[in-house]
This record gives sequence, C-alpha cells and structure tokens, in this order.
Amino acid sequence: MIEFVFLLPLVAGGAALALPASMGRMLLCISALLHFQLTLMSWMGKLTPAFPQFFSASPEGLLILLVTSFIFVCISIYSFSYMNESEVENKPVFCCCMLLFLGTMSMVTLSEHPIVLWISIEATTLVSAPLIFIHRSKEALEATWKYVLICSVGIALALLGCFFVTLAMDLGNIDAPLSFTSLNNVATQLDPVWLKAGFIFVVIGFGTKMGLAPMHTWLPDAHSQAPSPASALLSGALLNCAFLGIYKMHVLMNVAGLGDFSGNVLIGFGLASMLVGGVFIIGQPDYKRMLAYSSIKNMGVISFGIGIGGFAMYGAFLHLIHHSLLKSSLFLSAGNILLGFGTKRVQGVGNIISRMPKTFVSFFAGFIGITGLPPFGLFISEVVIVIGAFQQHRYISVALFLFALILVAAGAGRIFMAMSFSDNNRKILVKEKTLRLAAPYILLFASVTLCIWMPDAIYIAITDAIQTIGGAIHG
Repeated sequence: MIEFVFLLPLVAGGAALALPASMGRMLLCISALLHFQLTLMSWMGKLTPAFPQFFSASPEGLLILLVTSFIFVCISIYSFSYMNESEVENKPVFCCCMLLFLGTMSMVTLSEHPIVLWISIEATTLVSAPLIFIHRSKEALEATWKYVLICSVGIALALLGCFFVTLAMDLGNIDAPLSFTSLNNVATQLDPVWLKAGFIFVVIGFGTKMGLAPMHTWLPDAHSQAPSPASALLSGALLNCAFLGIYKMHVLMNVAGLGDFSGNVLIGFGLASMLVGGVFIIGQPDYKRMLAYSSIKNMGVISFGIGIGGFAMYGAFLHLIHHSLLKSSLFLSAGNILLGFGTKRVQGVGNIISRMPKTFVSFFAGFIGITGLPPFGLFISEVVIVIGAFQQHRYISVALFLFALILVAAGAGRIFMAMSFSDNNRKILVKEKTLRLAAPYILLFASVTLCIWMPDAIYIAITDAIQTIGGAIHG
C-alpha cells in the first residue's frame, strides 16, 4: 500500500532514537534509499492507497514526493560525513527528527483529505523544530520559538480556512465526502463567498509555512540556525509541501469558476515575496540567511507563475523542481564552508576559490543557477513564466517580476563574489571530504540534466497537474 511511503521513515525515525550514532547514520542512509524505491514504485502505479478517502497519488503530489525523496537521499549521504565533523551533539535526535521530517512531508504529498493534509503540515513543524534547536544556543532557541509560534498561528488560520470550505459545502446543501476529489466534483455548487474566505485563510496559513511575505519572518532565523542538512530539507522540500496545500485549494477555486480571484491573490503574494527577498538579501551579513531570503524570493516566483496561469504554470512547476535541487545543493555547500571557516558571517569567509576549491565549484555553480542564469533550470522556468505573463497581458506585473529578479541577482552576486574571491587567511578547520562534496554535485548535475532531458513520467506529471485548471505546456 502507498501508505508505506510515509510509514517507513516514521518507524525508522522512532528506531533511530534508540540506536547509537554510528548505527543511526546507517539507518538514515538505508531508509532514504528504501523510501526512494517506494517512491518510484508509487510512480509506476505498483502501490495503491489502503485508505483512499484519506490518501491518494495525485500528479502534483507525486512530483513533490519524488523531489523530496531524491533530495533526502543526497542529504543522507552528506549527513553520514557531516555528523562526525559538525557540532551536533545529540546525533540520535538528529537522525530521528530527520526521518520523522521525511515521513511527515511524505504524508503531506499523499494527502487526499484536507484535514489530513493540515495535520501532516502541522506535524512537519513539530518534528523539525528540534532540528533548529539542535545546537542549543540562545540564537537557536529564539529561532525555534519563532518557528513554532509563527507557523502554528499560520496553520491555525489554515484550519479555519478548511472549516470555511466545509461551511461552503453545507450552505450549498452538498452531501459528499470531504476530499479534494469530491470537492472538485461539486465545486460549482459550493457557496462562493465562504469559498473565497476559505481560500484567503488557507493562503495566509499555508503561505506562512511556504515563506510567502509578509508571513515569512520565521524562515531566515530557522534556516540560519538549523544544521546544513536540515536547512537543505527546510528550503528544498518543506516549502514545496506548504505550496501543495495552497495549490490544491487553487485548483478547487478554478473548478468553481473563481480562478481569477485566487490567481490575483497568488500574484500579489508572489510579487510581495520576491520584492521582500530582493530588498533583504542586499548587504546580508549571514550567508545562510542570504540563502533563506533567496528561498522567499523563489517561493514568490512559484506563486506568481501559478497565479498567472496558462503557460506560466508549466514554468512554475519547473521552477519548483530546479529550485529544490539548486537550493539544497547550496545549503550543503554552505555547510562545507561553515565547517571549513567556522563562521556564518560573510566577512569571515573569503578566497574560497583557493582555500576550498572543490566546494567553490559547487557553491559558485549553485549561485549561477539560483540567480536564474544558464545552463541551470531556473533560467528556463523564469523565461517561461515571463512569456506566460506577457500572454496574459500582465505588463506591470512582468516589470515588477523582472525588477525583483535583478535585485536578488545583484544582492546575492555581491555576497558570492566577496566570499569566493576576497582575501582571507583564516585557518581551514575541516578539510573537504568526498561524501560532503558528492551530494551538492549530484544535485547540480540533476538540475543540468533536466534542462537537457526530462523523463516522460515527469513531463506527464506536470502536464496532468496543470491541465486541471487550464495550464498549458506550449506557449
């Protein structure tokens, strides 16, 4: 049954808590590989849900599940070496929470029931909070409390939005199961006023977890304080899971004939997030926080593309895939830099090109990719989104979109250049290791490969996900 996809890491996470650190590292890697195998079996249709009223394999859910599982395999390889060289003291808790984090995110991607989706997203907060606090510093405690408090308030608003959707069913005198498939089948009969109210609360609630501005304030602190493997998961996988909840509601709005309303809301939040990310990335003194603000910007790009619709939706899903690969690679490379230089301050790092040359390659390639330059996929996705926006005659929105892209590229470029080429004589504390270098290289290679050749299964999954609400592959 398809439920094994999230049950496996949940059970393994519980087991990891009782194992010594060396066995926990092995369990982390083995579980990652088994989870990836189960994910591929789900893609091939060999696993079916035992509880179809609660879980299903939607195209968008399977796509995010595949991205999450692949990223986790790379992160587990990285963590095998990282745990020995970092300051993580409670390694069993680290392994346990990483696996539980994978399990809860997998549950999100397979959720068919709105309340099960809400429970799963709330569970991701609870199991990932210890990862942010793992270093037990004052800053980590502050970041953890901010993460739990802000995200919990946001998730509570999302629950209220789900209740509004059920109220829209009651006012329409609809007797149907509460599932996304059933809701889409009766969407035109739902009360539009309460459906709009429900969508607003869902966007604010899940948008908090997704990192959309102005609900983004937890994200820079959490990403900065979490260990690098956890930061890679937070940015490369968790934000996508929150997006999935918003996307499923956007599909419902479109089927109900309210797509223009929900689209404009997503465009507004998307542009605001891009501009906030661009402004705060300038002069950022902490390079992990800089990467976090880049994530806020990229979540804005995805929201903008989905809101525009049509051809831009294809670009949004491409952006989701490539951002996950590139940002995870960057956080892992940042982890190598942190181990080597012993600081997250931009001014404390320099001359990476000669001090840590192998890390420089992945770090600088990630910078090229994340700023939307070829040969990486964000260049393609952003061009597709711009074309889609022009097709919808959104000229002012396109101007703001391009301005935000330039702002982020300029701000990030200044930081990357200073870290890579400025003088620095600080002693390198930890040498570069193969396992910690392999993971970011694999993620970068995957992004470049998908630009050249995209498997038919992924192409079909994107097509099926966007055609429900009028998305188009061809401009």
